Amino acid sequence: MLDRLERVGLVDDEAFARQFAQHRFGSRKEGSRAVAQGLRAAGIAPSLAEAASQDAPDDDEERAAELARSRASRLSGVAPEKAFARLSSLLMRRGYGPEIARSAARKALEIPFRDD
Repeated sequence: MLDRLERVGLVDDEAFARQFAQHRFGSRKEGSRAVAQGLRAAGIAPSLAEAASQDAPDDDEERAAELARSRASRLSGVAPEKAFARLSSLLMRRGYGPEIARSAARKALEIPFRDD
């Protein structure tokens, strides 16, 4: 039965993976790690999930910066340290690596970089 559905194009994991990734990259501004994890959770083969998650229209840094800028205004009344923690945590939950998340949060909140 499944073979027949695949032959007529009603079951197409590759098309599903592309559409899923486009939605998550576009409207949710997720990072490629979160997209790959979501695809694997939906039952997509790991190799196909990885390929679809790498097929983003832009890179993770650009999406993270855009998401951080859109959320930074909501944190205007919050102490800078707390705002940074909240924003960088949001970005990491959306699938961005810690370095990208912290960098995007600093830029969006206009926190100067310091040498650690």
